[in-house]
Parts: sequence; structure tokens; C-alpha cells
Amino acid sequence: MLEQKPVSAQRAVYPSLENKRVLITGGGSGIGAGLVEAFVAQGAQVAFLDIADEPSNALVDALSPDAKYAPAYHHCDLTDIDSLKATFAAVEEAFGGIDVLINNAGNDDRHTIGDVTPEYWEDRLSVNLRHHFFAIQAAAPMMKRAGGGSVINFGSISWHLGLPDLIVYQTAKAAIEGLTRSLARDLGRDNIRVNAIVPGNVQTPRQQKWYTPEGEAEIVAAQCLDGRIQPADVAALALFLASEDARMCTGHEYWVDAGWR
Repeated sequence: MLEQKPVSAQRAVYPSLENKRVLITGGGSGIGAGLVEAFVAQGAQVAFLDIADEPSNALVDALSPDAKYAPAYHHCDLTDIDSLKATFAAVEEAFGGIDVLINNAGNDDRHTIGDVTPEYWEDRLSVNLRHHFFAIQAAAPMMKRAGGGSVINFGSISWHLGLPDLIVYQTAKAAIEGLTRSLARDLGRDNIRVNAIVPGNVQTPRQQKWYTPEGEAEIVAAQCLDGRIQPADVAALALFLASEDARMCTGHEYWVDAGWR
């Protein structure tokens, strides 16, 4: 395995995030778990959605003892829009609203051109794109009532690089950047900021499923910086974009890729 530079234990503290009501999709593992951990550490009220109960409940158990607010896990299939709306309503009832929405959930299963049927196409767009819009649609009225908010969508470096065997996934991720810019314009006068984070190859158990140690070495060789990107590196950018320190940042994509692209 590649030698990994440690992530600093010292995390920036954003006073404006304390007590904020944060909803994170796909928060049970990988980058999502890193996001949950980071916002809980800021003293935010965090709810996260996932369909993987075991790791999600384990994350709640791990973070709750030291948390100002224990994170709340909600099982939710985001491809079911009625379920999504009901879950957002439950979070609103529990928290009184949502100040920060992070659309992180997605699935980058590999596929070839010949694998794609109309059913697979629709399913992958539901998993990787459609719920972003409907989550924002559900959260925006709450943010308006609160006087503003921050939405952070997750894109992907993959379509910028044109990686193989990810056709539908990359199509969805490219659309997310267009969605981000459109919604930033439409929601900006309500003081709702909409940005996107574009991660490079982040070292998570899921990503290591796709790459051999030799493949990881090739990624690092293509980066400007040595080392593998960690979920905490991505979370650090999300904290900034969600905070009042980024009050004039909207409508753009922000990269955490160690200079890969």
C-alpha cells in the first residue's frame, strides 16, 4: 500500500456552524461519514440519510458520546421521491428546519455501453441525479423561512477526466454542475447559496474495491501532490462552504483533487 500522509487532528472551528441544522444524504459511510463526523464536531445538529442500516447505526453510536448533538440517522431510499419528502418533513419536525443541505449520495458502479438498458439508465439517473433536485426543492422553503441557507452538491472528477465504464454516472455528475449553477441563480435572492464539491479519487473502502495498489500509485503519480485524499479533506471544504465565512460563494464548483486534473 502507498504511504499515507496523516490528516491533521486539528480542525478549523466555524462558530457560525454551531447549532446549525444540517442534513446529509448518503452519510453512512465513505465521504458521507466523514461529512457527518465533521459537522457533528462543529456542534451542529446533524441528520443523515442512507439505506445501509448497520454502518449508519454504528456511526451514530461512535459519534454520540462526545457530541453536543447526537447525529440522527434516517433510513431513506432517495430514488423514492415520496419517501424523500416524508423524511425531509420528519427532519423539519425534529429540528424545526434545515440550514445546510449536502447532496452527497450516489453510486459509481461500473458499466459498459452494452450494459445500459432503458431501465438501467433511469435507475442510475435516479440514484445519481434526480434526488439532488427534489431534495433541494424540499429544503428550500425551510431555508427561505430561516432567512437563507447553504446547499452543497457533490459532483465528480470522473467526467472531467473521461474515465472508462462510467457513462451514465458521468452523465449524471456533469448535470449536477449545471443544476448547481441554475439553482444558485434562482435561489440567490433568498440568500440561499448553492455550490458543488468535485472530489478527486478519495481513499474509501468502496474506491479501494475498484483499484489495485498499482492503480492507486498511478493516481498519485498523476496528482500534483503526494498522498491519497481522505474523507476529512473533502469535509474540510464542505465545512467552509456551509459556514458564513463563505457567505459570498455561490454558483461554482470547488475541487479537492490534489491537482489530478
